[in-house]
Amino acid sequence: MGATQTEPTLKLGKLEMARQRLLQRYEHQPFVSCLAGLYGCQWRRYQLTHAQPGHCCCSKLECGSFALIVLTFCLSLVFLYFWSEAQNDYNDFDWFNFGNLGFWFPWSIVLLILAVFLFTYVAVLLLLAVCLLSEGQRLYLHWCHKIGISVTVILSIVASSILTDLWSKEWMTVLLSFQVTAPYLHIGGVVLMTLLSWPIALHVFRINMRVRGMSIIVLYITVLVTLFLVPLGMYSPCIKERSNLGSAPALIGHRGAPMLAPENTFMSFEKALAAGADGLETDVTISYDGVPFLMHDKNLRRTTNVKDVFPNWTHTSPAMFTWRELQSLNAGSWFFSQDPFGTASSLSPDEQLQAQNQSVCTLRDFLDLAAQHGKLVIFDLYRPPRGHPYRDAWISRTLDVIQNESSIHSSQVLWLPPELREFVQEIDPELQQTTAELAPVEDLQLRHISRLNIHYSSIKYAAANISTNLYVISEPWLYSLAWCAGAHSVATNAVHILKNLQRPLFLMTPDEYRLMWTLTDITSLILVVIIFVFHWWRERGLALSVDSSSVIESGSYRQFRTEMSDVWSLSNMSASDKQEPSL
Repeated sequence: MGATQTEPTLKLGKLEMARQRLLQRYEHQPFVSCLAGLYGCQWRRYQLTHAQPGHCCCSKLECGSFALIVLTFCLSLVFLYFWSEAQNDYNDFDWFNFGNLGFWFPWSIVLLILAVFLFTYVAVLLLLAVCLLSEGQRLYLHWCHKIGISVTVILSIVASSILTDLWSKEWMTVLLSFQVTAPYLHIGGVVLMTLLSWPIALHVFRINMRVRGMSIIVLYITVLVTLFLVPLGMYSPCIKERSNLGSAPALIGHRGAPMLAPENTFMSFEKALAAGADGLETDVTISYDGVPFLMHDKNLRRTTNVKDVFPNWTHTSPAMFTWRELQSLNAGSWFFSQDPFGTASSLSPDEQLQAQNQSVCTLRDFLDLAAQHGKLVIFDLYRPPRGHPYRDAWISRTLDVIQNESSIHSSQVLWLPPELREFVQEIDPELQQTTAELAPVEDLQLRHISRLNIHYSSIKYAAANISTNLYVISEPWLYSLAWCAGAHSVATNAVHILKNLQRPLFLMTPDEYRLMWTLTDITSLILVVIIFVFHWWRERGLALSVDSSSVIESGSYRQFRTEMSDVWSLSNMSASDKQEPSL
């Protein structure tokens, strides 16, 4: 009689456990339905298909779709990282497009928004797919998403290819950014791999094919260990002892303070000096009647109202205008109509009125302002076109302004033009000879060159035994990198921003980094081991608790109702058996 009662009791216990599992799965269905609805537009429970252990999670077509999502995620991530790190040069990109298209539009911001949107869209789809796989569901990507993924792949590849063709030097910016962000990207990669251990462990311990499961584990461990060891080959100038950090690079206002006033105007240079600039940078052109003035572009369309005053001369070289004609132009109103940095609205009403009435600035006024404040100056000097009266006398005319017409001392001038350098040294030996030529320091010193003026992509030369000025650096992270690399000065559009940095961003000592690296790897390893052991223990316990895999794996309401009927009948049987002795 005891054995007879024990057998139904054991069966009742097993079915009670099965009932609990089925209830949990049935109550979990709304979450799975939401995932499947967002991923494949399968919002009803009867549309869901549960993958059996040991079987593929999807058809070959859907496997290809999932692989395409992973590929698109990687491509969109590369495009987003590339373009977000290129923010230092957005202004150059927008003006490049202005020169080709003839109208102003913030293309750089549009591209950034597009990159963020595409990456977010693909990342959400990938997250949905991983969650569905973790729930043991078969994947079905809706055709709308397949079109969206294809469009994202095409846009990412085309945009990256065009930017590489037109602006290949920006890839150097990306490589430079790794010197700053690599320690933090390493942590992000380790965190991501740690999170992926949950669905991977779940899949591995549910699968029946041992070879396939072991292959997944080996691949995962290989990637994880590689990430753990990446810092061994990592280099960052900002990982150094604070005692070895030099002084902050001097800030030279690139065309003044173009974020706060129209570039190359007297107001722009005043703003730069007020923000704490250590020097000023500009571009010099000589008018048709011999007046050196400040202008960067090959025509006057971008920074003046020449289209309104001289509509037939919009593509004419600025050097072909007389000084009287140049004085009739407004060099400030464009700053508000185009707002290149999105900062025009930050000016006070008085400053806006002052900026709108700026005119073309002369070299003499520029030099006098620098002399008044005791600041260094550096400028590019453009040779006038053929047929210009000063085409062959442009250097002597400029030297005449420095020596005889302005109040600046020659030692305050970093002389950059490479033409007739020996002649210039003879005329004015106190000028600080500066070059953009990357030659051995010994050769430069023999030619009496005391400074380098180079693009920031050549930042590795900052540690050379010669004063180095890097251009144009406006992002704090890039300025921090130049600081750590030992640059002496930088030309910048953002004096008012960089002047507030008290120390380089991301600066840490080697001991601090080793501690961060070690703690990250150890914490990740512990969590991964715990997650794999947990899933092994859970799947092993479930396999032993129920007689057949059909009871464990089935999530259909029909079988749930059948099992509940069995449980109810056995419950009644057990209750009647308990009541018999009392009769």
